[in-house]
Amino acid sequence: MLHYQIGRVEGRWQNFLPPIQGGRFRPYQDEDEYLDDANVSDEESSSEDPSEPDSPMFDAMETSAFSRRRVGGMTGLRESSSVSSISSAESIGPQERPKLSHLDARTQHEIDLDLDKYPLLDAATQDNIIRRYRQLDRVIHAKGLYQCRYMDYVIEVFRYAVLFGLCLVFLRLGFYSISGLFLGLFWHQLVFTAHDAGHMGITHDFVYDTVIGTVIADFLGGLSIGWWKRNHNVHHIVTNSPEHDPDIEHVPLFAISHRFFGSLKSTFYDRVMTYDSVARFAIRYQHLLYYPLLMLGRFNLYILSWEYLIYGLGPKKGPAWWHRWFEIAGHMFFWSWFGYGILYRAIPDMVSRMLFVLVSHMVTGPLHVQITLSHFAMSTADLGIHESFPQKMLRTTMDVDCPEWLDFLHGGLQFQAIHHLYPRIPRHNLRKTQKLVQSFCDEVGIPYALYGFVHGNKQVVGRLADVARQAAILAQCQMTVAQSGEMGNH
Repeated sequence: MLHYQIGRVEGRWQNFLPPIQGGRFRPYQDEDEYLDDANVSDEESSSEDPSEPDSPMFDAMETSAFSRRRVGGMTGLRESSSVSSISSAESIGPQERPKLSHLDARTQHEIDLDLDKYPLLDAATQDNIIRRYRQLDRVIHAKGLYQCRYMDYVIEVFRYAVLFGLCLVFLRLGFYSISGLFLGLFWHQLVFTAHDAGHMGITHDFVYDTVIGTVIADFLGGLSIGWWKRNHNVHHIVTNSPEHDPDIEHVPLFAISHRFFGSLKSTFYDRVMTYDSVARFAIRYQHLLYYPLLMLGRFNLYILSWEYLIYGLGPKKGPAWWHRWFEIAGHMFFWSWFGYGILYRAIPDMVSRMLFVLVSHMVTGPLHVQITLSHFAMSTADLGIHESFPQKMLRTTMDVDCPEWLDFLHGGLQFQAIHHLYPRIPRHNLRKTQKLVQSFCDEVGIPYALYGFVHGNKQVVGRLADVARQAAILAQCQMTVAQSGEMGNH
């Protein structure tokens, strides 16, 4: 990172709004050139309101997205989020707030709930959280919890071999549905180690973990580890942000926030997530479609993986230039053994092939439930740039409580809150880290969300049903307005 250093900030670092979220920046200039421009600028703007302090690199953005994206007759309304425009916390009293539409009022209500539930956003409180977070990191290092226990992976490999071996045995015996069942379980388990490798949590070496992840995801699973890392790294930075987190951007099928009704623009996909007629229909029933659609989720991952590799969306230069070609080779290998070797050669008729594909792919459905479980029921509110990283991660992520003997079935995904705080802790050490994180949460006053698997699913389905009801209300409201020809805040 020192190669990109352009200066040093003395004193406490003040967060600023990234350009992708509306922050305003100036190009970097040499000091002499900047001073000349600054003198000219001072003369030209002497009669203007000097309310915003200058910086050599960026204009300080103390105002939140609330002040930038007003509602009603105020200026600066973003076209891509016109229905629900409030996205971050602002210390505005109830009497000072403008009259809000129903959806904007709900957004503000969700922000207020989080502000009441979580620690204050003032500098002293957030600095204390960050200081204790760093202290906890040193404790984790001292306890050796960043060190991978390779014997655990020996057990993992043995489990993979048993599952794949059973797949081949039943395939040879002609029990194609049972064979597909074990292949699906094999894929389900593989994903956990691919996730570890994607976070460099196995060897902590970029090349070695990339090779491990590619062999597992591409050669054995037919999915792109490069696509996943590109998607997942962004998810870890802007967790549960409707505009920025690709892991919750599933319109037209799912929406975990009413803000998606405003046809938000995804900064990750660089397109507007249009709330069209398909979305209006599907989202009204999303709590009923949730499990059936997730059973088919693996087919969507194929499409996303092919798109990533065909269009070359990954790195083309630098130390990762070879990843794309290695992954393409992996996909050729996968479709050779799975598509040709099993589906075409080993299974005699089309009906049995279709049954084998459906069973093997639908068995991985619970994995998609596990992936979405940690975030779909959690907050999507943006509390602004002054919220610390650990507080944001714990506010937007839940953990799943399960007995230790079931850890192999969850593959570390039951400790997502801990994983989001320290992504490179090997998953076999996450349970030991949990007590340390719970103590940290108690000390700083951040609620630690921990649900049982069934209760967590109820929370997710409840969130989906709540947003579905809002979609139905919005549709009825729009229909009433269209029929009456009236305009108003609906």
